[in-house]
Amino acid sequence: MDLLNTLVDKGLRRELPTRDEALAVLATSDDDLLDVVAAAGKVRRHWFGRRVKLNYLVNLKSGLCPEDCSYCSQRLGSEAGILKYTWLKPDEASKAAAAGLAGGAKRVCLVASGRGPTDRDVDRVAGTIRAIKDQNENVEVCACLGLLSDGQAERLREAGADAYNHNLNTSEATYGEITTTHTYADRVDTVQKAHAAGLSACSGLIAGMGESDEDLVDVVFSLRELDPDSVPVNFLIPFEGTPLAKEWNLTPQRCLRILAMVRFVCPDAEVRIAGGREVHLRTMQPLALNIANSIFLGDYLTSEGQAGKADLEMIADAGFEVEGAGEVTLPQHRADVAAAAAGGGCGSHESAGGCGSHASSGCGTGCGSVCGSHEPAAAPDVNEPRTDLVAVRRRGAGTDLAPNA
Repeated sequence: MDLLNTLVDKGLRRELPTRDEALAVLATSDDDLLDVVAAAGKVRRHWFGRRVKLNYLVNLKSGLCPEDCSYCSQRLGSEAGILKYTWLKPDEASKAAAAGLAGGAKRVCLVASGRGPTDRDVDRVAGTIRAIKDQNENVEVCACLGLLSDGQAERLREAGADAYNHNLNTSEATYGEITTTHTYADRVDTVQKAHAAGLSACSGLIAGMGESDEDLVDVVFSLRELDPDSVPVNFLIPFEGTPLAKEWNLTPQRCLRILAMVRFVCPDAEVRIAGGREVHLRTMQPLALNIANSIFLGDYLTSEGQAGKADLEMIADAGFEVEGAGEVTLPQHRADVAAAAAGGGCGSHESAGGCGSHASSGCGTGCGSVCGSHEPAAAPDVNEPRTDLVAVRRRGAGTDLAPNA
């Protein structure tokens, strides 16, 4: 296919595709899907080899958010039965982070619900960053705290943060349809503040909110212009109790096309499969590793993910390897820029949810009525919403139970 050959050539040269080319990727047929994955895989392997970076989320403060983001289980007015708790103490957060690092993660993403941090909140998070870094050599820390005020990014950087995550989520034209309590421009401003402070910028999107192909291309082209080191791709988890609970628009095939389009537009950026991979990619997750070079390990902010052990087995079985703590994630030209901006930092910065910031969920809801039965489980209807794959997180941060890592 001439389109794919052109996109591979452009990806190897870091050349921006045209909008029509990006739209054409999303419009490819299922018959061409493996060719699309293979083409995106050539670009992925050129810049990142067969390494998969593992990231681990710690939800520092859950629920009780005054913002009205329609996709989020922590939003104002949410009726989702999620965990709700105020700030974890530094030692609690460090203990939670240690579980993810022991499981193979090299980056810890510290996330807190809310519009944005107060200066006191920044001091609190700074103490948590120091606690984690004091106890774990070579760990990367990304903060995801909402909209930043002047000077806050610099203070996080001084405390040892390597990256800052703030997702654009959707196109500027449709942003007002999912959130009214802040603007698309507010989000762009925070990403730019992180850049200016020498933090590695992480900014991505959420697919599956009813957006058009044009909206998806718009937001990814906007991300390319902002030039984050890391682009997390979230797939909407339609949490019951949120306005988007009925939005089940994604198939595994569409998720793969979206990931491929992101890879072609942002060829040398860390593309992370973030929230929702278990719910929407399902058994196609290993195939997605041919496109993305980064995932979250274990659970998410307010929802369960695939078991950490299963994540590691999936990576190995698909022929990939977990990226080591001493390895640099980014291609050399990006790593050099990041190190210079950070004053000689680790150079392997990303950025979440990046931090999976829409509180995705995963599998693990149990086997339902077939437990203990000798009858085989019926195959799920692929056209029906897979609500059985959405489970609220009840372990890890904010609980007395061991985390999934």
